[in-house]
Amino acid sequence: MRFIATADWQLGMTAHYLSAEARPRFHRARLDAVRRIGELASEHGAEFVVVCGDVFESNQLDRAIISRTFEVLSSFTVPVVLLPGNHDPLDAASIYDSPVFVSRRPEHVHVLRDSTPTEVVPGTEIVGAPWFSKRPQGDLVAEATGDLAEVPAGTVRIIAGHGAVSTLNPDRDSLATIDVDHLRRVLGEGRAQFAVLGDRHATYRVDERIWYPGSPEVTSRREDDPGNVLLVDVDAETHACSVEKLQVGQWSYRVLDADLNSIEDVGRFEQRLAELPDKDRTAVWLILRGTLSTAAKTRLDEVIDHAQDLFALVSLWERHTDIAVIAADEDFAGLGLSGFTQQALDDLSSMAVGEDGTARAAQDALGLLYRFARSGS
Repeated sequence: MRFIATADWQLGMTAHYLSAEARPRFHRARLDAVRRIGELASEHGAEFVVVCGDVFESNQLDRAIISRTFEVLSSFTVPVVLLPGNHDPLDAASIYDSPVFVSRRPEHVHVLRDSTPTEVVPGTEIVGAPWFSKRPQGDLVAEATGDLAEVPAGTVRIIAGHGAVSTLNPDRDSLATIDVDHLRRVLGEGRAQFAVLGDRHATYRVDERIWYPGSPEVTSRREDDPGNVLLVDVDAETHACSVEKLQVGQWSYRVLDADLNSIEDVGRFEQRLAELPDKDRTAVWLILRGTLSTAAKTRLDEVIDHAQDLFALVSLWERHTDIAVIAADEDFAGLGLSGFTQQALDDLSSMAVGEDGTARAAQDALGLLYRFARSGS
């Protein structure tokens, strides 16, 4: 039996850090990733798709997002099983009970509303551990699987859960932490063959038969392996399992680290940015360190300004960035400064020494003075 495991679609994600121009493309990419999952299911002969939590970003979304989701899911040729997670729990305001969801849900889309083993296709059961609130008072996976009997001969049983596992040092105050030892016992005793978990947005193997597929599209710069789904094969007779990672996501989040101490360093940094592919689907955070002349810093600002026109995001990671600016005499030589502009240069140069707020402001002002003088303004 073969199926596709995925999680954390987070459709309707705000992505507030992106520009107003890039945000609609990011939203569209998440739906495109879902569409690609349906295509992969068909291409690889998967019998169903299970989504382990956080299908939606929240329970309060515009109905158009639900409608567009179902428009994409209507093209799937296999059943799709949705597990409510911490972003979209089955609470009093659940999106899964909203009029638009109930009225427009395709017949082959199913929601796991309790932990009763659900036959998704003949010979295959899913045991879900849905969230009913944002702060569960216990290990939902343990509660869902505690009384499971041994899997009947010739049957495949999949556990679908959501949350942080105990082996990844999660929030120690969370009562919802998934006990990995318990889950291993359930699998080892033949009460299920495989467990799929959501919540971690990067693909991660907890154990041979316990996996996080991760989000099919990147959501954070901290994710080390996002943008995948899992193609899982389970043998009903031997209980043997195999897992293949399939790339789905099209967006990329990158952190660029650079030491810049000369105009040549700035040129090499510019080349690094130029070589990055798919700029309109790439968000970049910059960690920059070093000491630059006013001319070199001005050139760096121009490079970053141009990159911001091309990339989905280019942002200085302020907490880790430290660029000092030195007003070198040769930067302003030949620019024809005199009178009050020369006096401004002299005053700003004396104020630009140091690392306090006044020095930073003076360094920025020197850059502006250099640009205006160079342009003849």
